[in-house]
Amino acid sequence: MLVTLMNLLRACWRPSSNRHARTGSDVSGRQDGLLWYKDTGQHVNGEFSMAVVQANNLLEDQCQIESGPLSFLDSGPYGTFVGVYDGHGGPETARYINDHLFQNLKRFASEQNSMSADVLKKAYEATEDGFFSVVTKQWPVKPQIAAVGSCCLVGVICSGMLYVANVGDSRVVLGKHVKATGEVLAVQLSAEHNVSIESVRKELQSMHPEDRHIVVLKHNVWRVKGLIQVCRSIGDAYLKKQEFNREPLYAKFRLREPFHKPILSSEPSISVQPLQPHDQFLIFASDGLWEHLTNQEAVDIVHNSPRNGCARKLIRAALQEAAKKREMRYSDLKKIDRGVRRHFHDDITVIVVFLDSSLISRASTYRGPALSLRGGGAAICSNTLTPT
Repeated sequence: MLVTLMNLLRACWRPSSNRHARTGSDVSGRQDGLLWYKDTGQHVNGEFSMAVVQANNLLEDQCQIESGPLSFLDSGPYGTFVGVYDGHGGPETARYINDHLFQNLKRFASEQNSMSADVLKKAYEATEDGFFSVVTKQWPVKPQIAAVGSCCLVGVICSGMLYVANVGDSRVVLGKHVKATGEVLAVQLSAEHNVSIESVRKELQSMHPEDRHIVVLKHNVWRVKGLIQVCRSIGDAYLKKQEFNREPLYAKFRLREPFHKPILSSEPSISVQPLQPHDQFLIFASDGLWEHLTNQEAVDIVHNSPRNGCARKLIRAALQEAAKKREMRYSDLKKIDRGVRRHFHDDITVIVVFLDSSLISRASTYRGPALSLRGGGAAICSNTLTPT
């Protein structure tokens, strides 16, 4: 009895710095220090692999995969929904999107009894409006929530079509098999809204011709009003509504001159295309991955690796590259704790979705069990939600 009690106490008092403890189940994913992963799973249209690694003190990335009904109607539509939400300024916006965007999409899909670009656009609008209601309520006691926002990348596979919507600089890349050569080529499917891209800067400048300082080069990085790199997002109320760009918001976020129209936009870039038999897989990832890997490098890794664990392998490759850039060993980088880790790399989210053409062709009539999974361990016990 005494031995059992001592073992229990040791388990409770085990130091939180044990970064290599594995927790969680195969169903909900596993935690390994700052890494959460779900090596393999099944969605309506094939298999998938997910992984998330934390760098910030609080994980700002959120993600989800939902497969089965895409509306509240028995008649469908059915398919697979993938979301990657890369927060900035805090986790609140990304968490809100994770809780509400898919439900909004299902509501509008139910109204239209179908999936469409318009359904996606309305889901984004409703999610933005909902988060602004949260900002309005919390402003008197928590004004800094006005400076919290998130990129928002969504992919929907439905009735043989792929819908992609994006605000910010997360990215989805298609691995496309070329029959003539046997290669698998990388094809970027999402438009990005980062002012480091010259065309994005020019578009923003044309929308604000009266403001010579709409984009500023600060510390060798282009930023909107010298503050933020993305020009489209969910949240960031302080750059969309003048009423939130004043005291008691921190001075570093307040603009000297008032503005009369939104500086940032929440309107997503949307593309719709039919899926082809030579479309092998999709890589959805936050910009933390693309800072270190090119589109083709990421596609090559997935193509040349077993499906099981390929998302985790992509994160490992990105971290190895991050370590190399800082002239350090990968094993040493892994020992650095959250918060400090942000100086070496960002939070990174990866979801690899494999496309089975035979399943895609009949997925619109799917009646099997639904899948709902959130990266970072939505089903993991509360004391292990934040890795240590």
